[in-house]
Amino acid sequence: MSKQTMKPYSAEFKERAVKLAVESDQAIAQTARDLGVNENTLHTWITKYHSGGNGSQSRVNAEHLYDQLKQLKQENVRLKEERDILKKAAAYFAVNSR
Repeated sequence: MSKQTMKPYSAEFKERAVKLAVESDQAIAQTARDLGVNENTLHTWITKYHSGGNGSQSRVNAEHLYDQLKQLKQENVRLKEERDILKKAAAYFAVNSR
């Protein structure tokens, strides 16, 4: 098994590659081939570019997403309870209105 060495790419090259990949009409895979970069590498750069590229920033984003998910789950539970109450009320009034 041979080890591949990673080419050092400048931050400017990475930023331009991401911009080209995102703004062009062609597929990211084609853009990667045109630039001579591995497709997965370009996807990684795009992800880092859109998340801010900062480890602490992505942690903050993850915490924010976790808090948002927790809030949405709580709201979902509350809405299901309200729906069930309304179903029971509708059934009660349907029986009593006859």
